[in-house]
Amino acid sequence: MAESIGVNHAMQNLELKDFSSVTPARISLPAKAGPIALGLAEAAEHTGPPPSHVRKKSIVSANLLKWIVKRTLSSILGLFAISILVFVATQALPSDPARVILGPEASEEAIQTLHHQLGLDQSLAAQYGHWIKPALLGDFGISIDSKMPVVDLIAGKVKNTLILLGLTLLVLIPAAFTLGIYLALHKDALLDRLTISFLIFVKAVPSFAIAYGLVMLLSTLVFNLFPAVSLIQANQPLWSQLQFMVLPMLTLVLSSLPYLVRLIRGSLIEVLQSDFIISAHLRGLDKKQIIWKYAIPNAVIPAIQAIALISSVLLGGALVVEVVFAYPGIGSALNAAVDIRDIPVIQAVVIFLASGVMAINLLADVVTVLLTPKLRTA
Repeated sequence: MAESIGVNHAMQNLELKDFSSVTPARISLPAKAGPIALGLAEAAEHTGPPPSHVRKKSIVSANLLKWIVKRTLSSILGLFAISILVFVATQALPSDPARVILGPEASEEAIQTLHHQLGLDQSLAAQYGHWIKPALLGDFGISIDSKMPVVDLIAGKVKNTLILLGLTLLVLIPAAFTLGIYLALHKDALLDRLTISFLIFVKAVPSFAIAYGLVMLLSTLVFNLFPAVSLIQANQPLWSQLQFMVLPMLTLVLSSLPYLVRLIRGSLIEVLQSDFIISAHLRGLDKKQIIWKYAIPNAVIPAIQAIALISSVLLGGALVVEVVFAYPGIGSALNAAVDIRDIPVIQAVVIFLASGVMAINLLADVVTVLLTPKLRTA
């Protein structure tokens, strides 16, 4: 009887005990065990849910993909709204495309006929529908001035602008990071104070004034090093005419350098004063290792978002700089189209600029999330 009570008590203890934390014992097999037995043993050892880090990684990937899709859709909707505003604004211009095409001597009958052919006698919503459908496929119609397809007219201009922006970023980013890191590591030194004062002054100067200053300094009065006007030949590759791109590129670099340098400097100073950097110093880690392995990588993340913002600003600043230097880019094309009321070209250029800005911001947001663990798991 007592033996039966002891057995029942032991069984109750077994039922109450939690075996979830017990590691299963490894199954021992004879040396001559066959492949089926080995497979069954391996399966028995790996039963149960996947490790927590695997589940967490899959959840993060799903959330990140969902965020990217949502962010892309919002950019597409924003571009759609911009297309409506651009179309309505260009249709509200005082000029009549039919009169511009036919000339001032055209009769009213000819103008009305062309109105019907262009769909200008329809409602604004119908006109937008006729315009946006081919525009989605890259067809923005025919230029009123040159009678060429708009895409063919601006394709070379877009290429020239992208090359100019690429060269600008190629110079701007290394220069800004080098100068920003150096000033942060020599905070409050004489060179740091002088450089920051100079950058604040440059930041307050408009880009067109910087352009004229560079022309006077490097093209006419002091040093006659570079041409003041970008007389680029269309029948020659742009890379063989880089001397015409130096002044426009320097103007864009100087207009954006102050913001990026000060941001990198301030971000690195903040990181160097943070608790984990102080802790690394107390642990006796090498100073260079602390700076390059821990401080600078953490200070770079805010600069990525700033580079995207600067790229968007550069795209807009190129419009002014190209006009000043007569550079054959998208800015010059837009300026000429506005002068002659070439509405299809204006619409295409503005849509291109808006698409470029949104694409840059989207890419920057994705890269920022990928580099920031807290955002990846949000």
